[in-house]
Amino acid sequence: MRLPRVLILVTALLVAGCGGGGDGDSDGGSSSPTTPPAAVRAAVPTAVPNATLTVTSSAFTAGGQIPNANTCHAAGYPPPLDWDGDLRGAQAVAVVVYDPDAPGGDYVHWVVYDLPPGTRSLSGAALPAGTKQALNSGGTAGWTPPCPPSGEHHYHFVVYALRSPTGLADAASFEDARRAITNDAVAWGELVGTVANS
Repeated sequence: MRLPRVLILVTALLVAGCGGGGDGDSDGGSSSPTTPPAAVRAAVPTAVPNATLTVTSSAFTAGGQIPNANTCHAAGYPPPLDWDGDLRGAQAVAVVVYDPDAPGGDYVHWVVYDLPPGTRSLSGAALPAGTKQALNSGGTAGWTPPCPPSGEHHYHFVVYALRSPTGLADAASFEDARRAITNDAVAWGELVGTVANS
């Protein structure tokens, strides 16, 4: 019997221990436009809706290269993000950044949750008051810049509109954050960028 992808992901996060000089990102390409991203897909069926939010960045285009300034080869700040779409009924927003191309499987770079419902953008690592961050695959609460050990990796920037705040404390586990996000998502959208290790 084939295990659900999210169970494989959680196992990979526990054993991979990637980070620093090689983030182990292992993107398998873009998610289906009607399927929630694998990095936060629930192990059991949920009512996560189809993609209805449009996510963009002034730093790169969809499918384009993420600037060197946003990687481990420079300052490594998160690229700016903007999103638009129907957020009616949303009481919070969450952002998940992951790379399914890592040698050890999906590598989660950033999990931000309980952003105020009116939030439509993020600029760098500055976050609105009250916003929280879960542990990433490097074991820290915050952003880990892309740093692929080899080849070209795909980085998925996923925005979720939530029907209510997660209620989680800061530095929650990725699994707790994933469960809360998928259980309360009323809309989502994603932007995929690439980084190549030359």
